[in-house]
Amino acid sequence: MRLDFVLLCGTYFLQYIDKQALSYAAVFDLFTDTGTTSGQYSWLASIFYFAYLFAEWPSSYLAQHFPTARIVSGFVVTWGSILLITAACSNFTGLAICRFLLGAFESVITPCFMMIVSMWYVKAEQPVRAGAFYCFNGVGSMMGGILFYAVGYAKGFPVWKIIFLLCGGVTVIWGLVLMRYLPNNIMQAKRFSPEQKALLIARSQTNRTGVYNRKIKWSQIVEALTDAQVWILFFFTLFNETINGGVANFGKLIVKGVAGGDPLLTTAYGIPQGAFQIFWVFTGPFLASKFKNSRTLIMAIYIVPTVIGAILMWKLPRSNTAGCLLAYYIIGAYVASLVLALQLPATNVGGYTKRVTATAFVFLAYCIGNIIGPHAFLPEEAPIYQTGCKVILSCAAAQIALTLGLRALLIWRNKKRDREAAAAGVDMGIEADVYEDLTDFQNPRFRYAY
Repeated sequence: MRLDFVLLCGTYFLQYIDKQALSYAAVFDLFTDTGTTSGQYSWLASIFYFAYLFAEWPSSYLAQHFPTARIVSGFVVTWGSILLITAACSNFTGLAICRFLLGAFESVITPCFMMIVSMWYVKAEQPVRAGAFYCFNGVGSMMGGILFYAVGYAKGFPVWKIIFLLCGGVTVIWGLVLMRYLPNNIMQAKRFSPEQKALLIARSQTNRTGVYNRKIKWSQIVEALTDAQVWILFFFTLFNETINGGVANFGKLIVKGVAGGDPLLTTAYGIPQGAFQIFWVFTGPFLASKFKNSRTLIMAIYIVPTVIGAILMWKLPRSNTAGCLLAYYIIGAYVASLVLALQLPATNVGGYTKRVTATAFVFLAYCIGNIIGPHAFLPEEAPIYQTGCKVILSCAAAQIALTLGLRALLIWRNKKRDREAAAAGVDMGIEADVYEDLTDFQNPRFRYAY
């Protein structure tokens, strides 16, 4: 396994724990120590993604126009420092400021890492690679649960402050490791010979998604915003992350209701959820890489457990501990679909400016969904959160419909291009066009993965 891939996985592991530190702290004594209400907690969850939305383009711009590894590692060190400062907060205002800054500096990770994966790996390899480092969200959930279960026994110092201090300290150290070992691009990877670098660059060109080009092409921006594929992915991600915004921030509070309000038992019950997330996120992209043109089908299939989990969570009494916990564990299957959806712009959109625009547009939906989601879980409906369950079901049904529609669109486009290529006598071999900045609409040899 290459070192750069290990570094991506480790960073995803930490960014998940750091992002979820607030929900772990909420299980313990955060609310009472800072005077935060359940309604304000919803806003703390949303504020993170307001900042993510605000900072996504500037941070991505910096990562693309300056040494990528230096920008990413600098952001990691900075957000680790913000977590350390969070431990000193004594009210909602302080927490809100820190959450905003945390969202701003974490915003570089997912879009930047998706671009890194598309640079280092060919189309067939991308889903399983993206899924592998997303699995470390699940590892983070498990390890965070184990770690914070142990921390929960601490006496004489607020547990929620220990959570932020631990997360922040480890993240700062990891950022320094990234600064030392993460390569900025293929040409600057010190572990490869010139011949190996040339081979890696040649492999990446077989994706036919265009080469790096700093010049902004407005025609490609217009093309991205008028591409039905991009809009379908936008709404798919919006609905997916509306689910995530609620489940990620209120899931542990739901489990706390099942655990009778015991914070340590709540933390222990949450540990298996990480194992389930690893299963969903690994198997979905793995199957998509194993079976050609199965991505959209798998995206739809992995929404089904979310539907079942939402129904169980809504209808089962909280006294049914096993049933409620099973619902909590399987509801997270939607994450596998998200991994595949986030990779599609890098795989299915040609032209550098168009691809960057499409990726930014999809992450706009990512942020909006996470902003909306927490507010569907109304404080007065605790611990069942009926409205939240209904929103999850509605969003899941819409995702299945959108995924099947996307599949039909991409199949139709490929068949149309095959007919046109046959009529025009287009050679499907690798030609000079792989080194040109052509969009998928402009390149007759481009074929969509579905």
